[in-house]
Amino acid sequence: MTESVRIWRSMLFVPAHVGKYVAAAHTRGADANILDLEDSVPLAQKAAARSILRDAAATVSQAGADALVRVNADDGALEQDLRAAVCGTVRALMLPKVETAARVRAIDARVSELERERGLDEGHTRLIAQIEDVRTLPAMDEIAGSSSRMHGMILGSEDFSVSVGMEPTAEALYLPNQQLVFACRRAGILPFGFPGSISLFRDLDELRRLVRRAREMGFVGSYAIHPDQVAVMNDEFQPSVEAVEHATALVAEHERQMAAGRGAFEFRGSMVDPPVVARAQEVLRRAGRR
Repeated sequence: MTESVRIWRSMLFVPAHVGKYVAAAHTRGADANILDLEDSVPLAQKAAARSILRDAAATVSQAGADALVRVNADDGALEQDLRAAVCGTVRALMLPKVETAARVRAIDARVSELERERGLDEGHTRLIAQIEDVRTLPAMDEIAGSSSRMHGMILGSEDFSVSVGMEPTAEALYLPNQQLVFACRRAGILPFGFPGSISLFRDLDELRRLVRRAREMGFVGSYAIHPDQVAVMNDEFQPSVEAVEHATALVAEHERQMAAGRGAFEFRGSMVDPPVVARAQEVLRRAGRR
């Protein structure tokens, strides 16, 4: 994962066919807005949603947020979605119900063709894979490393829980989410999500607790289905002022100690070695400092 890759703390789903939601999305404060062509769009409305997608992408990104698109999983709809979505204003595609690396590679190849046709730089369009079936867990490493376009992965908590026959509680979802974090980190891509139900938007205190736990687990951001979730995610996934100050001072001291030929040193009452420095550098990267 290169330093230039944007970390989206919050990615707000916006039904692509509902004009009032599209028009208001840029005021919600999300780092990215996901124009949805999948679950939130009735079958009869999908063609209309595609027809306005490029204008909608420009609308939702006008305040600086990135425009993303969630496509459909079935082949017929997917091809139409890709033709509508691959353009200069769409930064990434969210791929639902990903089960194999071969599926990602096939989409990668088609996106490359469309980018060439439309004069876009190769790799302009990134990919985020949604893992939504328990049978996919053993394939997560292969999926995470399947394409240079891969930006991250996220567990679809509701569908995944149905595939297991379990309730989408924090306790039940902790293990598969941690496995997803590990797979993402091994592949050098970003882990998105939190261990809980995405439908939780009335109890914002509970959401805050779960997102804070997600940050501790290694997640960097999540998608949201309601604007009220955005502020919680932005707040909890953003390092605090105190954490940034501590990390800045620690990294500066590390550089001084390295210049003096010391690899480990004491800093503010704690022993510092390379893993501690790496955590501080990650804080600064999340804060946009490096």
